[in-house]
Amino acid sequence: MILFPNAKINLGLNIIRKRPDGYHELETFFCPVNLCDALEIIPQNPHLSSEKEVIFGNSGIIIDGNQEENICVKAWHLLKKDFPILPRISMHLHKVIPTGAGLGGGSADGAFTLRILNSLFDLQIEDEQLAIYALQLGSDCPFFIINKPCFAQGQGERIEHIAIDLSGYEILLVHPGIHISTPKAFAGVKPGIPGKSIYAIIQQPVSSWRSELVNDFETAIFPQYPAINEIKNKLYMHGAIYASMTGSGSSVYGIFEKGNLPEHIFPSGYQVFRLRPTSR
Repeated sequence: MILFPNAKINLGLNIIRKRPDGYHELETFFCPVNLCDALEIIPQNPHLSSEKEVIFGNSGIIIDGNQEENICVKAWHLLKKDFPILPRISMHLHKVIPTGAGLGGGSADGAFTLRILNSLFDLQIEDEQLAIYALQLGSDCPFFIINKPCFAQGQGERIEHIAIDLSGYEILLVHPGIHISTPKAFAGVKPGIPGKSIYAIIQQPVSSWRSELVNDFETAIFPQYPAINEIKNKLYMHGAIYASMTGSGSSVYGIFEKGNLPEHIFPSGYQVFRLRPTSR
């Protein structure tokens, strides 16, 4: 079975408070976009003399780290504990979504692994329980079980689907290839309760977002990496209705009216994607 784990962008991100356990409470709005990896999972050939329960292969963007630590492999082991009938598998991940870019690509891969295993081997796990499994893989993972526009709170795991109408817009996503440490990004943010919740702002016209919808990480990241701030400014200069860094960066996106996406305005070393948001 093959599925195509998709990326997300954050429409606003507020860091509310730092908890005693060191984690941060936040609020954000996750919006799926059509930038996808490809993930295939099949049962292992019974005639294959492999000692591995999961044979993992990958192509595309290089994935750092030990294969046994890959989130897709972890997802199989997570379900295997409760479903001993789960057979040995072979999986292949073709990586297209830039890593460490604030796009949730790794979280999507882990969540989609759960979805494939559930369907392929008829485990009959309801989405609500599948989201509980996903949370054990990472805070963003439950969102990719729902995979619809969602308002998120907590560490990003408390989610509520809210339909928004972005059918008249397109997105230009720019990844400058700058790696940003998430712990370092959090360290530079001053938590605080916003004057207006993202929950309310996101339901207003897109034209109002520029003055109200913020990503708190920008105040910490932009002074350290002026090139990222420059991307945002350039998107506005070329007609974006709204522009923002997504997650803790370093990707930046601009929302444009359909048919108005600019072309060839960024250096050749940047990755630039023309995308569609998922509204419903």
